[in-house]
Amino acid sequence: MRLAPTLLLLIALPAWAQEPAPARQQQLIRMLRQDCGSCHGMKLTGGLGPALTREALAERPLESMAATIFYGRPGTPMPGWRGLMTEDEAAWMARLLRAGAPEEPPAKVKP
Repeated sequence: MRLAPTLLLLIALPAWAQEPAPARQQQLIRMLRQDCGSCHGMKLTGGLGPALTREALAERPLESMAATIFYGRPGTPMPGWRGLMTEDEAAWMARLLRAGAPEEPPAKVKP
């Protein structure tokens, strides 16, 4: 039964998933660096969770990575982020991780 959500996402996740708008991309990168970094290390080189570097993820299927981001991993501390992002955004984040996650954008300074 644990595989059911993952299998559903694999079926529902189109290869042509839309990219988020640029402002949303920045939010997702910030989420990746801060929220994911709390377990996977602030440089995403590993911590409580495994490394999320391009090298560590090179052989992982994108669909599986997107499913892990969206649904989490039952029985582990990895939560699903479906309450905070769409399936397309999870797919985009998986592609981003595979390419090598960019640094967090600088915070805007108010005058």
